[in-house]
Amino acid sequence: YSSRSPTELSTSLRKIVDGSASRENPSSRGDNNDSDSDEVEQRIQIQIQSAESDYTTADEQQQHTNYDYDAHHNYPKVILQADKLGRSAATQILRVLPKSSNNDNLVSFTPEWKRLQRHALEVIQPSHLRDMILDPQRCDAMYAEHDGVYLDYSRQQATLETMDLLFDLAEKRELTQRIKGMFNGEKINFTEDRAVLHTALRASKDQIGSVFVDDLDAIKEVHDVLDQIKSFTDAFRSGKITGYTGKRMRNIVSVGIGGSYLGPEFLHEVLKTEAEGINSSLGYSLRFLANVDPVDVERTCADLDPEETLIIVVSKTFTTAETMLNARTMRQWLWDFMGDDIDVVRKHVVACSSVSATENVKAFGIDTENYFFRFWDWVGGRYSVCGAAGAVPISLLYGFDLFEKFLEGARSMDQHFLNAPMEKNIPIIMGLLGVWNSSFMGYNSRALIPYAQALLRLPAHIQQLDMESNGKRINRHNVEIDYPVGEVDFGEPGTNSQHSFFQLIHQGQTIPVDFLGFVQSQHDLLMDNEQLSSHDELMANFFAQPDALANGKTADEVRAEGCPEDLVLHKVFDGNRPSSSLLFPQLSAYVTGQILSLYEHRTAVQGFIWDLNSFDQWGVELGKKLALDVKEHLMEARNNEVGDYEIAADNPATSRILNYYVNNSRDAVRGAASSNPVTSATSVTRKTHKDHFPPQIHDLGGHSGRLS
Repeated sequence: YSSRSPTELSTSLRKIVDGSASRENPSSRGDNNDSDSDEVEQRIQIQIQSAESDYTTADEQQQHTNYDYDAHHNYPKVILQADKLGRSAATQILRVLPKSSNNDNLVSFTPEWKRLQRHALEVIQPSHLRDMILDPQRCDAMYAEHDGVYLDYSRQQATLETMDLLFDLAEKRELTQRIKGMFNGEKINFTEDRAVLHTALRASKDQIGSVFVDDLDAIKEVHDVLDQIKSFTDAFRSGKITGYTGKRMRNIVSVGIGGSYLGPEFLHEVLKTEAEGINSSLGYSLRFLANVDPVDVERTCADLDPEETLIIVVSKTFTTAETMLNARTMRQWLWDFMGDDIDVVRKHVVACSSVSATENVKAFGIDTENYFFRFWDWVGGRYSVCGAAGAVPISLLYGFDLFEKFLEGARSMDQHFLNAPMEKNIPIIMGLLGVWNSSFMGYNSRALIPYAQALLRLPAHIQQLDMESNGKRINRHNVEIDYPVGEVDFGEPGTNSQHSFFQLIHQGQTIPVDFLGFVQSQHDLLMDNEQLSSHDELMANFFAQPDALANGKTADEVRAEGCPEDLVLHKVFDGNRPSSSLLFPQLSAYVTGQILSLYEHRTAVQGFIWDLNSFDQWGVELGKKLALDVKEHLMEARNNEVGDYEIAADNPATSRILNYYVNNSRDAVRGAASSNPVTSATSVTRKTHKDHFPPQIHDLGGHSGRLS
């Protein structure tokens, strides 16, 4: 295709478009309705002229440069036009677009990749897991152990040959070199020219001086901040640090979103029922405020005493729209109850942010000398739970010593990932199997099922970690990939999940599953007259589900149970559904660190193999930009006194729904107790503490109070 001239391509396009229009509108065949026919023909001509112009321009560029232009990048109008003509026409048009001939920049053109494709087609697809798991040699080889972590991947749709081919691919992609480069501070985040050093957040002090980023000793920086956090949290928990009115603070509210929230919350949920965590958190509470929905503020502040509450604002730039609105709301909440003295903020608000945001932190009113805990551009938000974003709230509630055990567990898995051979390396094996299932077996989803209620927020954290990291379409050579990447990750604790979406997993589409289980429960129960403990009951399901997915149930087996013939097919399970089982000793702070590190590294392995940048997130930017535009429209509408203002957005659909929203919410945001000059709605919830009920109207003016 890349050798076709613009004229030849235009001719092909014309044939496709003509045929599509003819099928789309019978009048274009000359039957009747000349006006419709003329309109369709005119549209076709405009599209073809535009396509010819694009192809001619690209052809000229190729003649004057050595760069091989990729049609998917240079002809966006053609793609859009194809979509307008329907899926059939779009598919045909994409087939005649010139393809990049620079195949050296795509992993899918390597011999190792091609061998895996053939292996999947010729060896794996004709086979069934119920037969594979009967092979003792295969089962004995398909497991790995490290520091109490046991991985069994014998129920994956893979053979020992499959694994050898995956390891060959990893060698081709220089996986071990890339891993070492990440640990050593190389700037592998190539779109932002940054190092990727979440591993430095849990490195030991004896590694100080071993990793530098732009002449900065990264590990020394980390331990300086950890020492600062330990001193601060010890003083807070001992009562040396008090609030504005002199009261001892016992409530902690962490304000952040994305990785600033999901990671710390998942860890908090684990430690709530961990033996040491139960004792160390007595007398304190921790809540997270993430959603910009005002209801989240209401739920967070309910029954809290502001005089006993410390607010943590977590934002790398201190400009994240949702976080900063919630931060201003919490600041107003403090002012409403204690007055708008600047010291209210200095005593009750701390910041976790980048050094580059120091001025923003200071402008907010926070004491940057004592209440500011920094992190760095070489740690992304979704990888930041081991840094200040997690260390400050978790150490305030549970004490720094318990948080340090979490870091030790993560460090253990880091060292295993860095040093163990690929054949015994748990994160590498899991990452390669992720590539195998997604790119070669065609499975576009993946489930994470922890058989521990305390891990109820782990799937949400891994969902962000993985989907924000590997949900990409361009590789590091600026070439659009032509192979599937980036699974849809989801999950719930077992056994709840079995009564939710396991119907689909067993009899619907194939979804690879990770099962996480524990030898000991955080809290086991054995009731009188029961033969098994509650934990044994739970773990029976943990062991049964992988076999059920692998083996399935044949029609003959169903009939043998006496099932009526008309129900047999409904009760058949195809099986041959892959899963991995991870078994840990007991869910503790240390083991939680291992789990976090394991999944962070699995994500990195998949990105390295796919040749993606797993450490940027440009995909979230467009929605943010459009939200700013919508906010401008809403402010114009709210400030219109007459109430007949019509929003004119970029398209009729958006204009219509915005006007519907404004017109139907206008009365709801007006009221006698209003204090906000824009929306006429009260700024801050008041039903928050018994000593201040009923609420009184304040006159502070929100973020325009005396602080400014």
